Amino acid sequence: MQNVEKIPSIGTENAVDKSVARPPVEPLVFSHEPESKYWAVASELWSLIREMKGSPKLKHILALTAGLVTVLLVNMVFQVYLNNWNGAFYRAIEQKNVSMVWHQTWVALQLIAILLTVVVSQTWLHERMKISLREWLSHKLLDHWLQPGRAYRLAITSDTGVNPDQRIQEDVRNFSEGSADLSIGLTQSSLLLVSFIGVLWAMSSGIKFEVSGHMVQIPGYMVWVAILYAIIGSWVTARVGRPLIKLNEERYAHEGDFRFSIVRVSESSESIGFYSGEKDERKIINKSLGEVLEITRKSSGALARLTWITSGYGWLMLLVPVLVALPGYLQGALDLGGLMMVVGAFGQVQNSLRWFVDNFARIADWRAALHRVVVFRDAMRVVDEYENSSAQIELVDHPEGHLQFDHTKVSLIDGEVVIADATAHIRPGERVLIMGPSGSGKSTLLRAVGGLWPWGSGKIHLPPRDQIMFLPQKPYMPMGTLAEALNYPVKHAGYSREEMGTALARVNLEEFIPLLDQLERWDKLMSLGQQQRLAFARLLLHKPKWVFLDEATSALDDQNQHTVMTLFTEELHETALLSIGHRPGLSDYHTRTLHLTATGEGTILRRRPKPERISIWNKAKGLVRRPVVNAGAISAP
Repeated sequence: MQNVEKIPSIGTENAVDKSVARPPVEPLVFSHEPESKYWAVASELWSLIREMKGSPKLKHILALTAGLVTVLLVNMVFQVYLNNWNGAFYRAIEQKNVSMVWHQTWVALQLIAILLTVVVSQTWLHERMKISLREWLSHKLLDHWLQPGRAYRLAITSDTGVNPDQRIQEDVRNFSEGSADLSIGLTQSSLLLVSFIGVLWAMSSGIKFEVSGHMVQIPGYMVWVAILYAIIGSWVTARVGRPLIKLNEERYAHEGDFRFSIVRVSESSESIGFYSGEKDERKIINKSLGEVLEITRKSSGALARLTWITSGYGWLMLLVPVLVALPGYLQGALDLGGLMMVVGAFGQVQNSLRWFVDNFARIADWRAALHRVVVFRDAMRVVDEYENSSAQIELVDHPEGHLQFDHTKVSLIDGEVVIADATAHIRPGERVLIMGPSGSGKSTLLRAVGGLWPWGSGKIHLPPRDQIMFLPQKPYMPMGTLAEALNYPVKHAGYSREEMGTALARVNLEEFIPLLDQLERWDKLMSLGQQQRLAFARLLLHKPKWVFLDEATSALDDQNQHTVMTLFTEELHETALLSIGHRPGLSDYHTRTLHLTATGEGTILRRRPKPERISIWNKAKGLVRRPVVNAGAISAP
């Protein structure tokens, strides 16, 4: 199959991603698993445990762990008491001792009260452990994912970056809950095994078997029977249930694709409605749903086969302990009370040894979640290493706070050149328009300035990063109130209602002033033109020294474009402006125009010749601009 990867469209107005075929490149390797799959699990799990070192949640998790171990030890002690009570109670029944029966009933009530308290405490600590693990791991992955520009680069460089919502939400939840359930269950089983294996060994003494006319005594024979029974059950379970691990991992991936296809339709419902494309979208969703159902059918078959083993193993436990202890009872070495103690102890040992059998399906689910979480984390690390191992654009601070392209070359991920050379110098307060045909790399050049697109070579000298704001064609509208959307990104305590109202009125959005505290999906309620004007209102509040516009007025009529662009001759007259756009008349709001021109060596950023005319900016300054000649690849004065 041809190697297909998501690559952003270069230089398009809407800057949306599209899938295009590209030449094969060296694949990203996100984890190096040892040859043994068992060592792979240990390696991945240990890598997560190492990351917990230094975390503020570590002390809390250790405290919960200590509390759980204490509760499990107490539970172990009283389970032994309960087993001893079992023998005493049935011994009293066998002897028909009514007073002893009532005494043992009172003892049982005390044991039940204690064990009930222990179980409730264990449940509370258990649930708190799940929450703490999920909180720590979610924050850890979010810290990795939301590094500057990393979420964008990860999404276009690797399939691992697809559906990060599922990785961080569902996979982390499955891993955290599975880790708590399995670790606590294994610890409890191990403690009970240590406690009851001694009881079972002692109860096996004195029991003899006749072999070829000779009486043979096997020390602790009930223990060996229990171990052999558990080994056979575990081996068969592992053989039958192994396919579940891979099937669960594939199911998570298909579930994520299915959810994404539904969310995509929801987010694009207006466009789909205009195209009457519901039938086409239904086909796409049906395909994703079909893949989910197909993998679920395979999983259900594998789970059904595993149930033959686990359920059969459990039902046989009704019979096996009695048959194992029966020789001692028939020989008189055990009374009825002793028989019941052996049955109880054998059951506890078996419950401990069969932990793997009972939990294999959950282990398979946990293993798949662990692998997906670790691979996602490693992908976020490796994407930076991948960039550092190849040629990339160097971003440096300009000593005088200017913007300078210094022989900047912009490439695709596979090395194909988009812009062969961009050399230009833009000073504070200048207004520069970059023009060129669609696909020439205009938007990608702005991504390079923003640190989102590292592929290429040369240098870009930047003004102070905290003085820069980018306005894409479709502004980002965060979830929350309109005031929160207007303040985005929040860099301090926020702006007053008067300041926000003034900014909205300046861009002809007066009707939204009473709605500042209203919580809505503003990206749905506001038209694209209104969202673009809101983005300019943000500029009025933040007052950056440098603004980069990427088709930021594409949805505005001439009057509204004039309204927002005159911000740069009035309130923001000291702000430098670098724009990308095709709208007629946009050049009137700029003092210089650069053009991306195709040459035999590739696309080059040139100064564009232009007839003499008076721009709006020059009208404001009382200046007349002179025509500029074509100077090739330029270093602007």
